[in-house]
Amino acid sequence: MATNATPIQSGSAPSESNDERVARAALSRLMEPQDAAGLALVRLVGAVDGLRIATGQLTAGPSLEQAMTALLLEGGGASWQGLAASLKRWVPRVPDLAPERDLATMQRLGGRLIIPGDPLWPEQLADLGLHEPLCLWWRGHELEFPPARRTIALVGSRDSTAYGGAIAGEFAYGLGQRGYTVVSGGAYGIDAHAHRGALAGGSSEVPTIAVMAGGVDRYYPSGNEELLRAVANQGAVIAEVPPGSAPTRYRFLQRNRLIAALAAVTVIVEARWRSGALNTAHHAESIGRVVAAVPGSIHSANSAGCHRLLREGGAVCVTDVGEIAELAGGSGEDLPGEKETPASEHDGLTLEDLVLLDALPLRTTTSVEKLAIVAGLGQEAVRAGLGRLGLLGLAVSERGGWKRARKDA
Repeated sequence: MATNATPIQSGSAPSESNDERVARAALSRLMEPQDAAGLALVRLVGAVDGLRIATGQLTAGPSLEQAMTALLLEGGGASWQGLAASLKRWVPRVPDLAPERDLATMQRLGGRLIIPGDPLWPEQLADLGLHEPLCLWWRGHELEFPPARRTIALVGSRDSTAYGGAIAGEFAYGLGQRGYTVVSGGAYGIDAHAHRGALAGGSSEVPTIAVMAGGVDRYYPSGNEELLRAVANQGAVIAEVPPGSAPTRYRFLQRNRLIAALAAVTVIVEARWRSGALNTAHHAESIGRVVAAVPGSIHSANSAGCHRLLREGGAVCVTDVGEIAELAGGSGEDLPGEKETPASEHDGLTLEDLVLLDALPLRTTTSVEKLAIVAGLGQEAVRAGLGRLGLLGLAVSERGGWKRARKDA
């Protein structure tokens, strides 16, 4: 299908076993996520030759273009203007390709690049068909991704209400206690509450996964940097775009398909009538995943999208963690059994108090203002929570600051 091969010059030549990884790293910078023409090209000729064709190092014959057209039509793709138009579109990015640099950046960050076929590649992403990502840039410990049936997506509005934030946190905490992994988008609002709840209650090796729209070398949004750093330390922060990539509106919409594909159930906690969370629900429905929605007040604009999904039959109504777990596990037979553990002094604490307790340092004291930032709570809520934790002997005030009480005796 292709002739006139000329190898790409990229410094020291990678070993043959590493060619595929380097090629996919380069392609992830050359092409936007879910670039149907690029994905079809790689599917037909492989990443190495696909990169050479896309960068003009290898000439494609007419039979390849015919095969690409057929594959795009089969995948339900929109009409395309041919390979020549795609090549013209990719040309401006060719000078910026430096896959070895990007791979070195990830190594410095303690991360890695994984590609289809790797032992750590999430098998459930294959359900995306042609739109399976070329690779994943992964920041976090090297742990196996949980299967879809053990993963729940919790998403919703960035400008969440107190009701939505509390529900997202409680659901994530409860799912974490049952051993589920919570996946979300790392954004403000519902996403942040979901990640915090999962970190507080998580009992699995990967309690939560944040799927980024930009490069994982920079935590975005900056206001969630400490939270996302905690997610990377205890779970995983992933993206299909390379380090240094800016989060754009298009990339936010495309990353939603990854959130939906990673999980067995996508739960929309709060969503306005037109919301990015509804885009995630659409992706989930298109690949046969279960979509669930949380009902809210009929007067709340933040719940209008959820009510729309419920009214149109696109989502199942859920009101507690047990209902979500049942959707993920069919009859619920695969749910982990209750662990035989002694009663803890933490039992009975509210989610806010658990998050606050987790934010308290052990050795040095910290201020109410800093605790509000780390815990994601208002200062009044922090003061009230510290009072409750102090009465229970879990927190202590010293010289105007607060820290966790030691239980040596």
